[in-house]
Amino acid sequence: MYDGMSRPVFSPPAFPRRRALRVAAAVALSTTLLTGCAGGEGPADKPASAASSLKGFPVTIDNCGTRTTYEKPPERAVTIHQHPAELMLALGLKDRMVGTAFLDSAVLPRYRKDFAAIPELAKREPSFETVLNADPDFVYGGYGSAFAGNEGRSRKAFADAGINTYLNREYCGEKRVSMKDTYDEIRAIGAIFGVRERADKVVADLQRRVERTTRAVRGARAVPVFVYDSGDKAAFTAGGKGLGTEIIRLAGGRNVFDDLDEVFGDASWEQVVARKPEVIAIYDYGGAGSVERKKRFLLSRPALADVPAVKNKRFVVLPLTATVIGVRPPYAASDLARALHPEKFR
Repeated sequence: MYDGMSRPVFSPPAFPRRRALRVAAAVALSTTLLTGCAGGEGPADKPASAASSLKGFPVTIDNCGTRTTYEKPPERAVTIHQHPAELMLALGLKDRMVGTAFLDSAVLPRYRKDFAAIPELAKREPSFETVLNADPDFVYGGYGSAFAGNEGRSRKAFADAGINTYLNREYCGEKRVSMKDTYDEIRAIGAIFGVRERADKVVADLQRRVERTTRAVRGARAVPVFVYDSGDKAAFTAGGKGLGTEIIRLAGGRNVFDDLDEVFGDASWEQVVARKPEVIAIYDYGGAGSVERKKRFLLSRPALADVPAVKNKRFVVLPLTATVIGVRPPYAASDLARALHPEKFR
């Protein structure tokens, strides 16, 4: 979604000959999709004689089934989706960013100036060729669609072009995500770019914010919350594997669909009625219609009239970007806690 800011015009750089040769080979293989997920990161297991002269390098990162050794920090990064971009800006990495794509919501005020200085490659996910034209050595994707093989952007296709990739760990898909994964993600990107101390500082600040929130709601009754992302015939909602469930828990609530074994998934309206949510968290993001339209839809359905959240019009709005791994979730937990338990913050 366009945020009204003036953005620099994207002009592709002249390709070095070696990159051009790699690109030609990669385009032919760009439909191959890499599957399999695992998370974690650690120091490289290379002999000391092969170590880089740069402090902290080489470093090896295991990300969603892709193991990569970095001999030096990336110099030309492209982010696909907003939360990776904001995470990198929080780490002071504006000068390493050569392109962004797919804005979900208004950029956080403290990052707007830096974000506006980075070329926007596309309004949604850019094509493989568009990303290559930015001549990156690193691509950081926020949702699984960043590396959609059926659109030619598989991680293998980028690897064949000599470009390293990283996928937000929430979309590795193997386990329930917690706030610890947010901290681990920040530290992993800090390690890749050689800014570990900055990453530790960002993590410490976010941890303090979460601690203040959980301390404020300690002992409060867990309020049942239904997340409404979108949908009319069925409710597209946050499942138990995503960070949204953890945010609700930290805020003193309970996701009524925490038993849905997905990051996001469909639930029937009959299930929504049966689970009697007292608050509805509406996810706000570009391209899915306005929040007011979502509220009108929920209020207009006769079957939902007796649902406590609908009857009492208890709606909370959360930007989608604030509910996925990045620098925003601790702030989302704090905002949601104030809505669920206003008496604790008077």
